[in-house]
Amino acid sequence: MDKNLKNFSYAQISELLASIGEKSYLGGYIFSFIHQKGVSDIEDISPLSKRLREKLAGAGYFISELKIAEKLQDADGTMKYVFDLGDGNFIESVLILDDSRVTVCASTQAGCGMGCSFCATAKIKFRRNLSCAEILDQLYLIERDGSKVSNVVYMGMGEPFANYDNVMASVGLLNSSKGRNLGIRHITISTCGLVDGIERFSREELKPRLAVSLNAANDKLRSEIMAVNRKYGLGELLVAVRDYQRLTGQRVTFEYVMMKGVNDSDDDAARLVRLVRGIRCNVNLIEYNAHPGCKYEASGAERIKSFAKVLESSRVEVVMRFKRGRGINAACGQLGSSRQNGGKTNRPD
Repeated sequence: MDKNLKNFSYAQISELLASIGEKSYLGGYIFSFIHQKGVSDIEDISPLSKRLREKLAGAGYFISELKIAEKLQDADGTMKYVFDLGDGNFIESVLILDDSRVTVCASTQAGCGMGCSFCATAKIKFRRNLSCAEILDQLYLIERDGSKVSNVVYMGMGEPFANYDNVMASVGLLNSSKGRNLGIRHITISTCGLVDGIERFSREELKPRLAVSLNAANDKLRSEIMAVNRKYGLGELLVAVRDYQRLTGQRVTFEYVMMKGVNDSDDDAARLVRLVRGIRCNVNLIEYNAHPGCKYEASGAERIKSFAKVLESSRVEVVMRFKRGRGINAACGQLGSSRQNGGKTNRPD
């Protein structure tokens, strides 16, 4: 039985109190102290009587908290936090400053089992899923460190839909008006293309934004660079995306990492146009970020712009994303590379 109160919803805390003969309304204090005030010790929930605090602690209930093992800042203002999970595993999260937006890129797994050939996290392999509390703590501890977060993207280490229940529980707690009250439109979940996850996600009451990591517009190439495509091909994936849009009415983001000579030609762009035709979407073109041992190179800026021009000429909305956090191995596709380099992050010059 889970006794970590940070994993409990508001209703679950109230039900717990009622089940042990206490007034359920006291659950509101517990919930707000955890999710608004950020306490990590039952003893610090001052509105509760000493007797009740001792009763909860004596029954084994507790409030977990991650430890910040390392923090680095890049010249562009991007910050990377390395969190110690306390069991020999580490995860990394990124804080991105962009005008008025303050975004946390959160991890959902220690390592990743999806096997994308261009991603550093894939080389760590899958270690374990993060709990709901461990996902939340990435935001909570970053905010405690001084940054008021406006957006959360589940795009860090791991595949969110491979840890579906904990990810969606964390979304509910972040969105709760009794907790962080983060707007649902300020939360984005990215998937490498787990069709069963997208189908389930389409029917959720809470509707964060959906991003799909695409990276190729034909099955042969996508299967070479993304193992998931060998199970869920582009045809099946796009059916799920169209169904998601039909059921939710929401725009979809397609993420496309630009790799020199691999997926960045104008012909690749034309294939991508045909693939997404009829889907209300935007395409994020992401400059590839190298990491130790990788075999790919980044497409040049001019090649990326040429690719974007092909999309834009067909009225596909495009955003180009260049070099954020690269100096501290915090850029897209680099998370976890510091753990493969003697446990230390490459520091910016």
